[in-house]
Amino acid sequence: MTTALATPSATRREYHLTDEEVARFDREGYLVLKNRIPAPLLERLQSAAVGWIADGRDVTEDDPAAVDYHYAVRGGERRMFRVDYLHGKGRSASLELLGSPAVLGIAESLAGADFVPTYESLVFKDAGDGAAIDWHQDAVHPRTHRIFNIDVYLDASRAGEGALRVAPGSHLAPVDVCQLQEEYGWDAPGVIQVELEPGDVLVHDVMIVHGSEAVQGNRLRRTIYYEFRSARQIAAEGPWDAEWVDRRLRLVPVALRERARREPTEEPFAWNVPAEIAPLASDDDEAELRIAHGVHSPGSYCSAGNVPF
Repeated sequence: MTTALATPSATRREYHLTDEEVARFDREGYLVLKNRIPAPLLERLQSAAVGWIADGRDVTEDDPAAVDYHYAVRGGERRMFRVDYLHGKGRSASLELLGSPAVLGIAESLAGADFVPTYESLVFKDAGDGAAIDWHQDAVHPRTHRIFNIDVYLDASRAGEGALRVAPGSHLAPVDVCQLQEEYGWDAPGVIQVELEPGDVLVHDVMIVHGSEAVQGNRLRRTIYYEFRSARQIAAEGPWDAEWVDRRLRLVPVALRERARREPTEEPFAWNVPAEIAPLASDDDEAELRIAHGVHSPGSYCSAGNVPF
């Protein structure tokens, strides 16, 4: 497993995680960071989320853009629950979030200076749509490096209202989530419900077992997910190639510019990208915003259609 701030040129700043936080993440598989997202950025993200969801409801099923908006049929109704590739959807708040020290400081602390932003999605439970998300592990991998999600909560998530349940320490090996579900339901030993407020961040290892039970009459709950991996890990284990990594890394300077435009007096994140993988960015920001994945790392799920939340 790599260590925090593995590249010597990375100097610790306030936006990085502490050694104790990194150790807790490695031990438990998750980390709660209260009030991590500044209030003005949180408001812009909440407004953008309203637009992303509205756009998805307006897209017809035969529109090529429909592939980025995910629906499930629950209770006889078609329910949207996820929006992928946020950066290319006409609202700059997602780029600003990516370029913020609040996010990139976590990424560098856990992945090292060669961090790669690999996914960006909005996942939500609509008001009244309290369907369960069964126990699962997002992606199973050899654990030579940390792979993790930074989950930015736009709404409150509370115990008894379908809050995320996690099994601390379950990230260290693959888990038979079907057996776990059958044997314990939602009350496996050591499981906790994670309560979060708008602007809080949950960082979770992609192998931690997590899920949420069904609830009735739930409120809207929206979460933005950014996954990060080390370029060294991708080079050694895939599932993407060097060209794909280069294209994903081009997102970072675009995001840093957007954050600087919004907050010109803020100390910007000091990007310490190693010279050998520094991207050849173009002047066409729009061309950098949607880089399709094609293939994905397999996770551990008990049924098709579940997504991390």
